[in-house]
Amino acid sequence: MKIVEVKHPLVKHKIGLMREYDISTKRFRELAAEVGSLLTYEATADLETERATVEGWCGPVEVDQLKGKKITIVPILRAGLGMIEGVLEHLPSARISVVGVYRDEETLKPVPYFQKLASNIEERMALVVDPMLATGGSMIATLDLLMLSCTPPLSINTLMRRATLCRVWVTRATRYLVPNKIQPAKSLSQ
Repeated sequence: MKIVEVKHPLVKHKIGLMREYDISTKRFRELAAEVGSLLTYEATADLETERATVEGWCGPVEVDQLKGKKITIVPILRAGLGMIEGVLEHLPSARISVVGVYRDEETLKPVPYFQKLASNIEERMALVVDPMLATGGSMIATLDLLMLSCTPPLSINTLMRRATLCRVWVTRATRYLVPNKIQPAKSLSQ
């Protein structure tokens, strides 16, 4: 699995604004959408294109168009919903799939509780969005759910595909985790 840390100054700035203690819900949502847009731009930079001929204003013209699988955007409920608007700015015809995962407070394991996947999910590239990647449990549970939906016979190859087919774009990698939980920044200064 490849992890890409996006270090663009606009992303850093917006993440900094999102971390303000007294940020309003409205402002947080606006910033989440903006970060979603910027991350989508970065995450789609290496999509394949192919040449096509379209009718231009002065006759036929050759252009580049996206090639390959169609895309589905998969927000992890509920926080991932805030990023959809920004993602759709770049991928307006993408189908939306939704996955709900919560963490069992006793076992600390992720528990999937809802899924509504786009039709023909096995023919689509999934762009999973979630603004917070702490222990990674919800993301792994979502990837497992998507892999099970796309790969009928389960085998060691399924696990290998998850590891090799996935790329993760993050805005900031921090190591402020205590066993199985994120450590709030406020208590780190104490």
